[in-house]
Amino acid sequence: MSSNLHVALLAGEASGDTLGAGLMRGLLDIHPDITFTGIGGSQMEACGLQSMVPMERLAVMGLVEPLKRLPELLGIRKQVYRTLTTNPPDVFVGIDSPDFNLALEKKLKAAGIPTVHYVSPSVWAWRQGRLRTIKQAVNRMLTLFPFEEDFYIKHDIPVSCVGHPLADEFLMETDTAAARDELGLSQDALILAMLPGSRGGEVSRLGPVFLDTAKRCQEVWSDMQFVIPCAGQDRKQQMTHLLEGPYGELDITLVDGNSRTVMAAADCLLMASGTATLEGLLLKKPMVVAYKMAALSYAIISRMLKAPYVSLPNLLAGKALVPELLQGAAHPQALFEEIQCILGSDDNRQDIIATWQGIHHSLRRNANTTAAKAVLDVCKR
Repeated sequence: MSSNLHVALLAGEASGDTLGAGLMRGLLDIHPDITFTGIGGSQMEACGLQSMVPMERLAVMGLVEPLKRLPELLGIRKQVYRTLTTNPPDVFVGIDSPDFNLALEKKLKAAGIPTVHYVSPSVWAWRQGRLRTIKQAVNRMLTLFPFEEDFYIKHDIPVSCVGHPLADEFLMETDTAAARDELGLSQDALILAMLPGSRGGEVSRLGPVFLDTAKRCQEVWSDMQFVIPCAGQDRKQQMTHLLEGPYGELDITLVDGNSRTVMAAADCLLMASGTATLEGLLLKKPMVVAYKMAALSYAIISRMLKAPYVSLPNLLAGKALVPELLQGAAHPQALFEEIQCILGSDDNRQDIIATWQGIHHSLRRNANTTAAKAVLDVCKR
């Protein structure tokens, strides 16, 4: 490995930009003389990356939008391939965005450039046919979770579990009192945090269900307070409009963003399935997870799903510690009964908290440094 190292990285969205910046800092701590090329956002640029194109040009979601943008996306991928094969890096790291990165990694690896993919696609859950592509595309897969590492070992694909950066960031003990002070909430109140999602469709499907669940909770716990963090002004306006319905007697506080503090302040979480459930776990909070999607999408995805659970806490625990209520099962009475079960048993809550602490320890692997060492190991090989 030369004294000056050339590392190419490509992130296609904000979460990848955060991971990429952490990896770059880890690399520079070990090997200060590095040239970075590729595509990334403001955090990666602050670490020394000169992005070939604005990262936002890669950030597309849904089914239709990527098809509309396909010529542009293919053009960007061709540009990156041409640039990197003209001036080959010591290693290429594709960060998440598997539909874009894996095809690029496959071509780069065939051209003799070592490749690393950071953040496993959900092949353990569905679309396991991608394993063949992954084997052809990467010299090393970097996973965030131990169960993913086990899956790749089983399929004979080189892998390193680097842990999750959030696990390094979150403290082992959550200061609930400080979170309540920050939000101006009573220290003695029973608080349910409700997180119906960050997208408009999620809020429209789960928002009314969560509010009806809150009404049932208030019938049992008359002094219960409800806090909802809103992901931007659009979601806040959406929730405000919903609250103009039959929910005037509920003691509900809407908070601008700040979802971590809201969760830290709560006794229990009612939330949409997604990455926020990992934050809830790291904050050691008992939770009930729900999700609703369009009927056709659910019919298709549910037939393809291979994993026994949908929420990260259950996948990490390897058992159903968190109630998961999906589609028609996610109705107010069922959600209320699960919350009642959690809040009605202190022993149950303490057992869950102890499990979350153990999982938190298992994910604390100094992710930025561990990922950097794995990338440098691929360079040496």
